[in-house]
Amino acid sequence: MELYTVQVNGNTIQVADTPGEKGPIIAIHGLTGTHKNMHYYSQTFGGDYRVISVDLRGRGNSSEADEDTSIFKHADDIMALLEALKIENPILLGFSMGAFISAIVASRLPSVQGLILLDGAATASEHQKKIVKPSLGRISRDFDSQGHYVEETKKIYSGLGIEWTDVLQDIAEYEVEKANGHWENKSTESRILADFESFYSFTPKEIGPKITCPVLLVYAEGAIGSMPPLFYLSDYEETQRSISRIETVISGANHYQMVFEKRQDILQPVSEFLGHL
Repeated sequence: MELYTVQVNGNTIQVADTPGEKGPIIAIHGLTGTHKNMHYYSQTFGGDYRVISVDLRGRGNSSEADEDTSIFKHADDIMALLEALKIENPILLGFSMGAFISAIVASRLPSVQGLILLDGAATASEHQKKIVKPSLGRISRDFDSQGHYVEETKKIYSGLGIEWTDVLQDIAEYEVEKANGHWENKSTESRILADFESFYSFTPKEIGPKITCPVLLVYAEGAIGSMPPLFYLSDYEETQRSISRIETVISGANHYQMVFEKRQDILQPVSEFLGHL
């Protein structure tokens, strides 16, 4: 894997590029994630496929997001990144917010080979706010050390039914930096919230008909700790009706286990979908 930065629309995008003969797969993380959240997908498909994982702006080592950031602006960045890297026929793999972004890009770019939606690109409701917003407090907090942040993050994920691993340790350590004598998340909470609020501007019946490539939707039906799934299957009815070439697979994982665990019930159908492209 090679780490490098790309200048996109006057901003810096951090890229993790795993070589491979097929693809390329553009892997796009969720709301508070970074390229490291897509570890198991890069690990599984990299080498066979070229897998390019990104830090969206406002995360990791990419430039700060705009004040009026949104999933649509991130889609602009991905479009410009594809142009900068001279990628003509991408496969888009998006998790959560990354799925919304990937769907927008696929609706604009007829040359997309295939689209994989990992529990995203649904019709958002008040239900998601009750689950997502309470978990964002760590973003604006100050921490005594990197280890302090990691321990607090570990507690949050434990409540979400996630088993802590070395992969999660690496993800958490990458999310923070030292600033003014303390440690803090690299993201800005108000801009993360702006991105989240933009989910509600995503209209499947407008986006879906413009997507012409094959689509795999992987739905996570598992409970998130003591909470229900982030999306209900009914939240995807408009998405499924609007996209002409869509296949749906249901996983027993919860939303976060889709990226924080190596799930064969997800990786296998993704592999089969890729094989048919």
